Amino acid sequence: MNKSYFLPILFLLLLDCGSRQLVEPVFKPDGKTAINGYDPVSYFTESKPKEGNPKFSFRWKGADWRFSSQKNLESFKKSPENFAPQYGGYCAYAMRDGEAYETDPKAWKIVSGKLYLNYNEKVHGFWERDVPGNINKADNQWKILPRKETNP
Repeated sequence: MNKSYFLPILFLLLLDCGSRQLVEPVFKPDGKTAINGYDPVSYFTESKPKEGNPKFSFRWKGADWRFSSQKNLESFKKSPENFAPQYGGYCAYAMRDGEAYETDPKAWKIVSGKLYLNYNEKVHGFWERDVPGNINKADNQWKILPRKETNP
């Protein structure tokens, strides 16, 4: 068989593999606000998602984060990494395959003190079938996923 037949195919495969999408460090469905405006601290302090108030707002990693109270805002400011969702708020289940999909703030879980969001409740159910395995795969993908530079 002629080896020159495989060169165009190889080129296309390499081109496709090298063209992974650049993602924002934080998922912002409206282009500016993280977690659809939900308070990331409320998942930890109230064990539920709670809508944030624009008057309690803080800019971090190129996104506006909203909070339901001044107390939650101050907690976030002290250590945002402790409250921000993993993988920049992109879907934890999709991230296991290196994909950056939007999330529903109501499809969530805290595992080992970290917040994970998923695309919707159905996808969240798939993710829960192997939480440790999915987290391990997603952690590895998040490390290599190309991200855009952002201003604080």
